Amino acid sequence: MELIKKWSNFYTEAGCDEVGRGCLCGPVVAASVILDENFNQSLINDSKKLSFKTRMELDSYIKDNVKNYAIAELSAEFIDQHNILNASIHAMHNALDKLTIKPELILVDGNKFHPYNYIPHECIIKGDSKVLAIAAASILAKNYRDKLMINLHDEYPEYGWNTNFGYATKKHQEALIKHGPTKYHRKSFRLKYD
Repeated sequence: MELIKKWSNFYTEAGCDEVGRGCLCGPVVAASVILDENFNQSLINDSKKLSFKTRMELDSYIKDNVKNYAIAELSAEFIDQHNILNASIHAMHNALDKLTIKPELILVDGNKFHPYNYIPHECIIKGDSKVLAIAAASILAKNYRDKLMINLHDEYPEYGWNTNFGYATKKHQEALIKHGPTKYHRKSFRLKYD
């Protein structure tokens, strides 16, 4: 299925997505993308449907060919203080803050968003597999977070973050039980086997 390039015909649109909501550790990362009129890349899709290699190859293409993009992260500590939904939305707001072009319409993956600077927004369920700007944002956010977790893996190799990226795999949960949480773990998240 071809992704929608323009949701409206009249507005400068920013696609927003976040990654890391379901993780036991690490930040939540959000990206915002404003496409160029000539942007065309048929490989772009929901980041979860792409291989690591394809995503990484698309990263520089997206950054070099969109009109504007920005990435923001919020720490595990912020997530614990404000809950993951609010942290995810706040991270998207932070990414929007960093854009140098002001959007006139915000397209958000999912069904929840808080109003941002009086700019209209549209929540689109499975937006990352329907709208090109959201799919591009999902790729940038996922790549940024995966690279960050691979770097943190060097500090705490026993948790396997270079392959699970902080998600609640069996290996990650067993390491948590054996070694306890690190400073990057979210204290408000519970193990599946608690």
